Amino acid sequence: MDSWTTVVGPGRLARLLGGAGFPPQGGVPAYRGLAESVRLLVLEGRLGVSVRLPAERELAAALGVSRTTVAAGYQQLRSWGYLTSRRGAGSWTVLPDGHPVPTGGLEPLPPELAATVIDLGCAAPPAAEPWLTAAFTAALTDLPAHTRTHGDYPAGLPVLREALADRFTARGTPTMPEQIMVTTGAMGALAAVRRLLTAPGDRVAVEAPSYANLLQMLRRDGIRLVPVALAGGLAGWDLGEWRRVLRGAAPRAAYVIPDFHNPTGTLVPDEQRGALVAAARTAGTVLVADETMAELSFDTGGSAVLPRPLAAFDPGGTVITVGSASKAVWGGLRIGWVRAAPAVIRRLIAARSYTDLGSPVLEQLAVARLLRDGGWAAGVTERRGRLRGHRDDLAAALRDTLPDWRFDLPTGGLTLWVRTAGESGAALAAEGERHGVRLAAGSRFGVDGAFEPYVRLPLTVGGDTAREAARRLALAAHAVSSGTGTAPTGEVFVA
Repeated sequence: MDSWTTVVGPGRLARLLGGAGFPPQGGVPAYRGLAESVRLLVLEGRLGVSVRLPAERELAAALGVSRTTVAAGYQQLRSWGYLTSRRGAGSWTVLPDGHPVPTGGLEPLPPELAATVIDLGCAAPPAAEPWLTAAFTAALTDLPAHTRTHGDYPAGLPVLREALADRFTARGTPTMPEQIMVTTGAMGALAAVRRLLTAPGDRVAVEAPSYANLLQMLRRDGIRLVPVALAGGLAGWDLGEWRRVLRGAAPRAAYVIPDFHNPTGTLVPDEQRGALVAAARTAGTVLVADETMAELSFDTGGSAVLPRPLAAFDPGGTVITVGSASKAVWGGLRIGWVRAAPAVIRRLIAARSYTDLGSPVLEQLAVARLLRDGGWAAGVTERRGRLRGHRDDLAAALRDTLPDWRFDLPTGGLTLWVRTAGESGAALAAEGERHGVRLAAGSRFGVDGAFEPYVRLPLTVGGDTAREAARRLALAAHAVSSGTGTAPTGEVFVA
């Protein structure tokens, strides 16, 4: 990184250091303890990459140590490769050479390997059946009315736009069909919004951690990512940090996952949603809300009161919402959508002629049938119960087999975000292949490779399979910690 993107003040950094083992114990020199604590904060994603640190004198005053201690700590960080400095620009966090940003991905697990390899890399359960097949069967009867046309619907089929608008309205966000554009999956929606809002070199704020595929898309497109750490313990957003980033970095847009966040499972409460929308509106930043997990609450009885959609707090123009059928119904159903102000939707539609022209008609008819005929609600209810069972089975297996690994139990979503006992997530992903288990390293979900001691585990297995997956993970962890494992080489396809 040749420059910094945001700043951390001395008071905030002092508080972060206090939670990362500073001041050190056991006779460790203060300067080295400072360097170790900053390094840990960067690797765990609690302190972002490309963050300018306070001046030596300011941090020394905040910590109650000498300036010499801070200067020596900064020099230690530079020697390790975690800090770079330039006269007149200050010092900012980086990651060492040889700690590359994840860029590639393996293909999804081939079917012929399913009998021998447990796939914990892809957070995509099987289809919601029999409702999906029933919807396609009904959609075939609807198809002839559309085959007599050109078949190109850049905005989406009217019947599906209307059904999606009705669903937003039922969830507390009054919506017209003119506010909907149907896309080819959520990634198609996010790519279209990215092209509309930003150009190469623009800044986009993202949660830390965040959705791996979105981070990689933004990197590829030349976007400068500004990470904003989540509050710990599934508590939602750190609003103080968000306000600081929105004021200081002035990002063009911010990408957030308020509902059962991927990968942590965080569900952001109402009051935080309203506060972030207000802060973004003041800063002139567009919030892009990813709702692909919004319906995957583990409360199958319907007694839990879920937060309102982020767009419900928007008086107009600040929030663009993205959703899809892939997580709620089936990953092979590549239908997504954008909800925004009608003027924004018109601009997205106009730009679409340069990309894919439209989404498959039969799949759109099937999603419309799911929404209209009750299959969506029935399939989601069944999926919630299955995911909750998988969460409980996988958590129990991890606690029995890997008791030093730490995680918070989410109340919905598709994933567990797990902190290892110090093992590298990338090393575990590489070693896991030797033991018949695939998993996604935590560094894939961080800007510039943060979250090294984490892994993301999807809630796609339960029962005996969950126990066997934990056993194989334990073998991989032992090999990594004992130094007998393979070096981290590959990356894992994530969804």
